[in-house]
Amino acid sequence: SDIIFNPWKKEENGNQTRVILYTITLTNPLAPKTATVTETQTMYKASQESECYVIDAEVLTHDVPYHDYFYTINRYTLTRVARNKSRLRVSTELRYRKQPWGLVKSFIEKNFWSGLEDYFRHLESELTKTESTYLAEVHRQSPKEKVSKQSTVRRRKRAHAHLRVPHLEEVLSPVTTPTDEEVAHRIKHVAGSTQTRHIPEESPSGFHLQSVSKLLLVISFVLVLLVILNMMLFYKLWMLEYTTQTLTAWQGLRLQERLPQSQTEWAQLLESQQKYHDSELQKWREIIKSSVMLLDQMKDSLINLQNGIGSRDFGSDPEEKRKRFH
Repeated sequence: SDIIFNPWKKEENGNQTRVILYTITLTNPLAPKTATVTETQTMYKASQESECYVIDAEVLTHDVPYHDYFYTINRYTLTRVARNKSRLRVSTELRYRKQPWGLVKSFIEKNFWSGLEDYFRHLESELTKTESTYLAEVHRQSPKEKVSKQSTVRRRKRAHAHLRVPHLEEVLSPVTTPTDEEVAHRIKHVAGSTQTRHIPEESPSGFHLQSVSKLLLVISFVLVLLVILNMMLFYKLWMLEYTTQTLTAWQGLRLQERLPQSQTEWAQLLESQQKYHDSELQKWREIIKSSVMLLDQMKDSLINLQNGIGSRDFGSDPEEKRKRFH
């Protein structure tokens, strides 16, 4: 509601831009009931009337949580298929102005995709209504008009298909990404088809996101393992301190007892103290050995984590990473 269309303005580079202001209704309980939207549309100079239009729409949604962190880019590619038929292809991308932390990012992406699906589902229903209205008007025409119209379509259909193939290459190549060029190639091979819905294929970006998720899962597992090892090491150190206190208390109590009166009693006392000393020394050796093993395990885990992150981050060329991101 409250739509305001500003006029198109021609830029120095030949593109045309305009700003659209409107209000949308939100159903998310964590967001307000309505929000204002600023949409900046850019129609590229390669677009030609009645043949092909390529328009990028930058959408900024205000008054929603973390609205200053992200914005949306929608690309509309409208291509002529026949005299009375067009194909609309829409691609979208979520971009960040500031990088949020993990929980906020998942919250933003979840609400972004759900809102986007609702928006384009509504657009699809409106286009379906418009198509139904147009077909109803065509059926209401007289038989002579239908025959002349259908014959005109059949006569011109092949000519448009031949003229549109080089034109698509000229229009889409300056402004679209390699993925869009592949889509243009598919459009050329199904020119005049009745299919109006494009089913996207699995892209390398999805594989990249899956590999990143696996890497994050491995890192989380290693961190949890390190926390467990630290807790075990803390327990061992606490046991060392407790054993030391017990030994000190036992020695204090033994000093307070009755002193031996004969050489035999002195020998028994020395023998018992020697046995106790040997047993305590053996316990200390076992505790220290287990602590050293835990430290070695922690060291190996940290080295493996460092090698994994290093090979992930520095094993590829930054230029290749940038191209893969785009």
